[in-house]
Amino acid sequence: MRTADFDYPLPLELIAQAPAPKRDQSRLLVLNRPGGSIAHKNFPGLLDVLHPGDLMVFNDSRVIPARLRGCNAKTGGTFEVLLLSEVETNNWWAMMRPGRRAQLQTRVDVFDLQGNATSVKAIVGEINAQGHRRLHFDGTPNILNELDRLGEMPLPPYIQRATQLSIDKERYQTVYAKAAGSVAAPTAGLHFTENLLERIRARGVKMGFVTLHVGPGTFAPVKADDIGDHVMHEECFSIDKETAEAIRAAKKAGNRVISVGTTTVRVLESVAQQNAGQIVEGSGKTKIFIYPPFDFKIVDALVTNFHLPQSTLLMLVSAFAAPGEILGRELILQTYAEAIRQHYRFFSYGDAMFIQ
Repeated sequence: MRTADFDYPLPLELIAQAPAPKRDQSRLLVLNRPGGSIAHKNFPGLLDVLHPGDLMVFNDSRVIPARLRGCNAKTGGTFEVLLLSEVETNNWWAMMRPGRRAQLQTRVDVFDLQGNATSVKAIVGEINAQGHRRLHFDGTPNILNELDRLGEMPLPPYIQRATQLSIDKERYQTVYAKAAGSVAAPTAGLHFTENLLERIRARGVKMGFVTLHVGPGTFAPVKADDIGDHVMHEECFSIDKETAEAIRAAKKAGNRVISVGTTTVRVLESVAQQNAGQIVEGSGKTKIFIYPPFDFKIVDALVTNFHLPQSTLLMLVSAFAAPGEILGRELILQTYAEAIRQHYRFFSYGDAMFIQ
């Protein structure tokens, strides 16, 4: 299939630039795969389509305030730094802008949130083939512990504001976030409140958690004309014994496993792919690329946001919507066209879908 097959026109005003006033005030489009019928609800209406015995699986990764700002210690030229992955304490791979000025041995004075220089410094020690910089930090025992006072939330590039909002640190984070490590939010989970989670449990729905630390590759465009030529980004995941047992029990009982977000799908289907269709506890890395056609072994229903044109996430939901190369893509693009007609809000801070 061609990347261009997953394109669709989106009015720019439908790209959500800020969260809804309250988490669960977003809208919910329910897509019923048999027959392709659509229902429009608010997000708490998710309760109407959940069944006792369902198992919902969430990604509990916590977003770190990974965007730093600073200046060249020699020239004063400013840099924006996005931390990507920790190699070891005070040693990180990062993206830097402007990259052409971040040459080897460049020393960066890191600013605080008010734009003042701090005792924290970084030196460019290596540049890889992707143009990422390996930064060595000093002036702190561990830069990870400084991010709450120095870093901004790494909002995606389509949120185009001059400054961050005071609520971004809270709202670009799920209420159940636990394990720090993501540089992008697992956004399907942003709609849930503690109260809504309690109401879901009260309906007899069980819950499990996996961890997948979301990297910036989730926003990376597919540059290959043929989607089969695209090289997927790699992300770290883990699944504990309790969740693995809950999934096995749900499948054995014939109950639905509902994935909250595409990141959770990637964990569950990766583990199944690596273990003859079974879910086992453990941790690892995944580069799984899900696109039509794909044989889903674990996930029976999906809570997800609306995704970018020609993105790997749009390809994943197309694969989930219907079997075969064509049917799922057509059904999702028709559903997106309806969402646009109904003025749903798109992308990270936007509205949600439930595909069942």
